[in-house]
Amino acid sequence: MSDPAQVTAGETADHHDHDHQHHGHDHGHDHGHDHGHTHSHSHGHKHHKGLKGWLFELFVPHSHDAADSVDDALEASAEGIRALKISLFMLLGTTVLQFLVVLASGSVALLADTIHNFSDALTAVPLWIAFILGRRAATRRYTFGFGRAEDLAGLFIIAVVALSAVLAAWQSVDRLLNPQPLHNLWWVMGAGLIGFAGNEAVAIYRIKVGRRIGSAALVADGVHARMDGFTSLAVVLGAAGVLLGFPLADPIVGLLISAAILVLLWGTVRSIGRRLMDGIEPELVDLAYETLEDIPGVLGVARLQLRWAGHRLQGAATVVVGDTSLVLAEQTLAEAGRRLRHALPKLDDMILTPITGKP
Repeated sequence: MSDPAQVTAGETADHHDHDHQHHGHDHGHDHGHDHGHTHSHSHGHKHHKGLKGWLFELFVPHSHDAADSVDDALEASAEGIRALKISLFMLLGTTVLQFLVVLASGSVALLADTIHNFSDALTAVPLWIAFILGRRAATRRYTFGFGRAEDLAGLFIIAVVALSAVLAAWQSVDRLLNPQPLHNLWWVMGAGLIGFAGNEAVAIYRIKVGRRIGSAALVADGVHARMDGFTSLAVVLGAAGVLLGFPLADPIVGLLISAAILVLLWGTVRSIGRRLMDGIEPELVDLAYETLEDIPGVLGVARLQLRWAGHRLQGAATVVVGDTSLVLAEQTLAEAGRRLRHALPKLDDMILTPITGKP
């Protein structure tokens, strides 16, 4: 077959309604290599065991769920924006309540927690803008679209979290060097519990929606809220320490909060960094290989690439077909596109190119 077809997964829905225009390509592939691909056929995530595993799943949750997904790009973006709107107002309400207690009590630990809650609310704004940008069509300058804006917003989230940790640490050190009496400690404990409840509700909501739509940035924002919730519990412990006669418990807890934020931030850095480097979950690659190799007429997969652009998938694959006609090869690719979109609902664009080979 001297002029192989090239089909994208997005073209398969109306493949039989019109003729495609094909261009000649020079595929200088060496077909002497083995096209086989070894699958584990286990597409679930690796789950860590014990306390370490519980903490890992709590603060570094997976950013996608292939079995429970939103398969329409506009619907996914709309759901992400809705999650940001709701959680933004919830966090702002929590922050206002906590700040009123800070003014009444002078607790530096609660101030650190309030600052972090406010920064968490602010991170929703650039992510909101990124979701809106991601809905724009590709242009001649940005030919892949604007999905990467979402991952760049993830970098902003990381920077804000790190800055809030440094600010909280500075306030705590200052209070250690210049101790001041605390007041209304029961109010401080109540505000800490309110902060935990509000942030955990936001975290659960953001992470759930982020996993559904495949948004690493929204999952990262949910983890950020979860960190805030646990730092709010730490504020309660600091206030309890002061009530028990240890006045330095409050600034010490503030320092521990800052250290915990920086340590837990590493998981988010890795997740966002992997997206920016076009990293992909191996189980998604295995699923794509398995889907293609199960199609009648496909002898193997010579090359497969997948990447995330925001919360949507893009990719390309070179499939090995028998020495057949161009029409049959194109029909095989059309079927491959349909099956890939069914197996990977977040897939927006997949370029499929056939090469001839022998089983």
